[in-house]
Amino acid sequence: MRFSLGQWPTPLEPMPRLAAALGLGADDLWLKRDDLSGLGGGGNKVRKLEHLIGEALERGADTVITSGAAQSNHARLTAAAAARAGLSAVLVLRGHEPEHSTGNLILDELFGAEIVWSGDGDLNERVAAEAEQRGPRAMVIPLGGSNTIGAQGYVSAGEELLQQLPDLDLVVTAAGSGGTMAGLVQALGAQRVLGIDVGALPDLETAVQSMLPEPATLQIRGDQIGSGYPSFTPAAREALSLAARTEAVVLDPVYTGRAAAGLIAAVTDGSIQPGQRVVLLHSGGLPGLFGHPEIS
Repeated sequence: MRFSLGQWPTPLEPMPRLAAALGLGADDLWLKRDDLSGLGGGGNKVRKLEHLIGEALERGADTVITSGAAQSNHARLTAAAAARAGLSAVLVLRGHEPEHSTGNLILDELFGAEIVWSGDGDLNERVAAEAEQRGPRAMVIPLGGSNTIGAQGYVSAGEELLQQLPDLDLVVTAAGSGGTMAGLVQALGAQRVLGIDVGALPDLETAVQSMLPEPATLQIRGDQIGSGYPSFTPAAREALSLAARTEAVVLDPVYTGRAAAGLIAAVTDGSIQPGQRVVLLHSGGLPGLFGHPEIS
């Protein structure tokens, strides 16, 4: 069961000025605007949540529970999707409650989610405890919405991209919990998907492979993690600035900033060359920009 949440298809926009700045041809670089997916501030999780919320409703759940970092885009959109579907949302967030809410946390509260902080304890253990406390009508949605059900949202996205740009050569995407990349690989083939590891998981490849119907030779760059998942790397900072100044596109510091930085690195080292039709997936995350401690 799929519960409609987004506005499809999302736009596919050319990026000729950014392409020129990178030494690519004017028609070589495109931006898939999944930040404009229409629900709760937008982002790639909307596609996954259509399937996951559909499963929750089919099961007769009255509550969904999920987890993430304090500025989790997935948690924010789970709260929004639950509100749209008439479900309660419990967000188990890593760490301790901040003195003031910023960024995604403001929206979590606005959508009516209950926020539980894991403190110094294990995040997964706290999710399990919350699920046990709330009973059989509570359904746990995994980190990032990434499982075989959620990944189906990006199988659809890959098919949508092929209708918009049939001769695309490569899609570059941030890869956190792996579901977005797994769905794109199923739709497009592993040779046309480049995942930029953001450092959310210790073993991204294993996570992606677990959501595929059969093993694939994945393309994953691990050179954009920097000092860790929450950090704002110098390369991502430069990528944000370049995208904003050439195309007036706003990326986020954790996901799309790293994806754009990985794209730039791939052009620099020759992995991506002029003449290839390349799509950068804008997976959203704008609210998190206003809650990131390193943004000034």
